[in-house]
Amino acid sequence: MCFPMKELLRTTDITVVIFAKALLDGQCINCFEMDVNMSIMEAGTGLFPRRLMVCDRDLLCAQRVMRDNQIEYGMKY
Repeated sequence: MCFPMKELLRTTDITVVIFAKALLDGQCINCFEMDVNMSIMEAGTGLFPRRLMVCDRDLLCAQRVMRDNQIEYGMKY
């Protein structure tokens, strides 16, 4: 893991997070999922989004991967 990290994606849709992580992994871009425990504790009501973080130096490449696969990055509910 590297620091500093930047937020790539924020969503309450777990399928988007899983798909994005798989795409980033396929491009050898390390990512870290934040707020997983909070999301689990709220029992699936969708109140707390999960965040996907990437290394600062990988942010532009990660955003390109998201655009190429029609995934809206940034804040999405």
